[in-house]
Amino acid sequence: MSNTIMDTNFQFVGQKSIYKGKVREVYTLEKDILVMIATDRLSAFDVVMPKGIPYKGQILNQIATKMMKATEDIVPNWLLANPDPNVAIGIACEPFKVEMVIRGYMSGHAAREYKSGKRMICGVPMPEGMKENDKFPNPIITPATKAEKGEHDEDISKEDILKRRIVSKEDYEILEKYTKALFQRGTELAVKRGLILVDTKYEFGKTTDGQIVLIDEIHTPDSSRYFYAEGYEQRQSRGEAQKQLSKEFVRQWLITNGFQGLEGQSVPEMSDDYIISVSERYIELYESIMGEEFNKANIANIQERIGQNVSDYLKKK
Repeated sequence: MSNTIMDTNFQFVGQKSIYKGKVREVYTLEKDILVMIATDRLSAFDVVMPKGIPYKGQILNQIATKMMKATEDIVPNWLLANPDPNVAIGIACEPFKVEMVIRGYMSGHAAREYKSGKRMICGVPMPEGMKENDKFPNPIITPATKAEKGEHDEDISKEDILKRRIVSKEDYEILEKYTKALFQRGTELAVKRGLILVDTKYEFGKTTDGQIVLIDEIHTPDSSRYFYAEGYEQRQSRGEAQKQLSKEFVRQWLITNGFQGLEGQSVPEMSDDYIISVSERYIELYESIMGEEFNKANIANIQERIGQNVSDYLKKK
């Protein structure tokens, strides 16, 4: 798997700093410009896996940038250009230190909490008598603190966010408004593809002139969970698992192999055959979510390609 991008160390013109997240690497340049590179790293349970997934960075970057363009009429975003399949260039922002998670259905983390007996998540009540993957009466917002690489995101309530002054009340109300609007648009886009947008997360930042904008990824299989709409009701009525589009299949493989990111656990070995199967699954996710064929970029010299494309773009600015 030598043709994956696991780490970068570029020196762009006007470069000031580099931030390396769990999956993306962000270069801050002069004139409030950010270069965000989507690597092929795979993160699950807030742990970065030792091997990369071919084309994963391209897939996430292209879904995110296309989804931003499909929502820019309702929420402003940071995006300026896409000079490379793995790269987004945009306006520098100060990120809010919370992720705005919104759930339309009781799945994933919410379902695991519910099964443990909890009926409250992030200060939001969950109705009695629900089954895993049931639809909530209304979507619920369950924020999480934003973790550094290698650390775990943590649930947090709106009340605690305001009490600890992580976000001001005025800004938080805007984040809530944008989160609901984006989820509604994402739901509408999913319906057109025969999908259900189950849950997702959004991240926001503030520009130097004080505008709140959408940043990072949006509606990707890493940040979102989708179900196939066809057969959803029948599967629920029979108590069967839902057919879904997300990286939950990776989480389930890890759980089956004894790993949930807990202390003392080791990441199981991922064979080359398994890595290829994950790559193929991500391509399937792209084509299902976007409704178009995925065109593989040339990854023979992926580092050189990215460096050249970004440099060419910056020379024109």
